[in-house]
Amino acid sequence: MTRHWTLPRALVALAAAETALGALLFDLVLHDTAHEHMFNPAWSPHAKFHDAQYIVTSLALGLLALALLAGRRGDTHARLLWAAGIVAVPWASMFPALLFPGTATYDPEFGDETQFVLGLHGQMFMALVTLAMLAVATFLATARRRRGVSA
Repeated sequence: MTRHWTLPRALVALAAAETALGALLFDLVLHDTAHEHMFNPAWSPHAKFHDAQYIVTSLALGLLALALLAGRRGDTHARLLWAAGIVAVPWASMFPALLFPGTATYDPEFGDETQFVLGLHGQMFMALVTLAMLAVATFLATARRRRGVSA
C-alpha cells in the first residue's frame, strides 16, 4: 500500500487550509487588516456583503478541497487534481478582477499600511506563490502517476 499523504497532496492541503482560513482571518479577525475590510467604515453594507461572500466562499472551497484530499476511495490522483483546481479558483480570480472598472488591490487611505513584495501588493504576491505551489504539486503528482506511483 502506498503512502496517502505524499508531498504533492500535502502541498495542496496547505494551500487549501490557507484558502479556507486566509480571508476569514485577514478580512474579519485580524485587526491589522480587518479594519481595511469588514470593519472599514467607508465601505457600504453592499461592499461588506461581497467581502463576507468571499470569506464564506473561500472557506467552503478550502474545506471541499481538504475533503477531496482526505478521501482514499476512487481515483486519488483525480481527487488531488480537482482539489488543486478548486483551491486555485479564488487565487487566480484576483488577477482578472483588476480588469473591472474601479477596482484596486487596496484603498488609497491605506496606502501607507499596504505591504508590497517585489513590487506586487502582498495579497497578489501570495496569490502567485499559492498558484505556483499548486502548479508544482500538480506537476509532481502527475510525474509520480506516470512512474506508476500513487499521487
